[in-house]
Amino acid sequence: MTHALITGGAGFIGSHLAERLLEHGYQVTIIDNLSTGRIKNLAAIEHHPKFRTAIEDIRNIHVMDRLVSECDVIFHLAAAVGVQRIISEPIETIETNIGGSEVVLKTARRYRKKVLIASTSEVYGKGVRFPFHEDDDSVLGATTRSRWSYAASKAIDEFLALAYLKETGLPVVIFRLFNTVGPRQHGQYGMVLPRFVKWAINNEPIMVYGDGQQQRCFANVNDVVHAIHLLSEAPDAIGQVFNIGSSEEVSIYELADRVRQRAGSSSEIKVIPYEEAYEAGFEDFRRRVPALDKICGLVEWKPTTSLDDTIDQIIAYHREEKAHGGN
Repeated sequence: MTHALITGGAGFIGSHLAERLLEHGYQVTIIDNLSTGRIKNLAAIEHHPKFRTAIEDIRNIHVMDRLVSECDVIFHLAAAVGVQRIISEPIETIETNIGGSEVVLKTARRYRKKVLIASTSEVYGKGVRFPFHEDDDSVLGATTRSRWSYAASKAIDEFLALAYLKETGLPVVIFRLFNTVGPRQHGQYGMVLPRFVKWAINNEPIMVYGDGQQQRCFANVNDVVHAIHLLSEAPDAIGQVFNIGSSEEVSIYELADRVRQRAGSSSEIKVIPYEEAYEAGFEDFRRRVPALDKICGLVEWKPTTSLDDTIDQIIAYHREEKAHGGN
């Protein structure tokens, strides 16, 4: 039986990954400091006989040493996430992302455990070649723009993981996520789709930041954790970087309109300048589209859930939360 350790396992993606691995016969341990994760996300599995939880920060090297020594594979998902949090808490963003990954990799090296590192499409920065391929150059904004600190910290995570592979032979796999969405994701740190859904089901104005013409691709979390699982079991994935996402593009304004229609909402859509939503000088991508040929060729995976189906899932989830007094 394979024993998996998931950092950030009480989070949106981590909890879905834990469920999938348990369904496939794994033993699963998660560690999460609950800064953004929620115990509620684990409700379906918290009493599973092959599941256990550690409420702790991954930078606690003593706890991580014990957990890593007992597992076979590590899925490193813990990170500071969300545009609003990155801007309001830049120190925590950098220290969590870089310091946490350093602890994970050092401990994995000690016990020779495979590590799958979650990275982000943000590392492509201001790329203008579409779709984004894994070996494309990155162009980031000035260091005086705090929104780029997240991209830079995750790029350092990638460099560090590949350095451990090169110098010590540690088996590492890196995957870059492109706008993963689905049930259990909340909008308090700037995640766009759950914010739109919450406003729509409350018939409140839907706030679109920027001009609304930014193009994005949104991947269903179940498709994403399927891809992560496949990569973990593919020997040829070691030492490589993979995009995981959807190729179905939509503008943010169109997304707001689709959410409004599918929710049967009377909400109006308001366009808000970035400087009012975030901070003066905020910079964003116009398009963000992943090339998926690399992962599709290696593990024969492709996203199968349409954006409309995903929106429906998120609407149903938030309506149920609302009915039970949730946020």
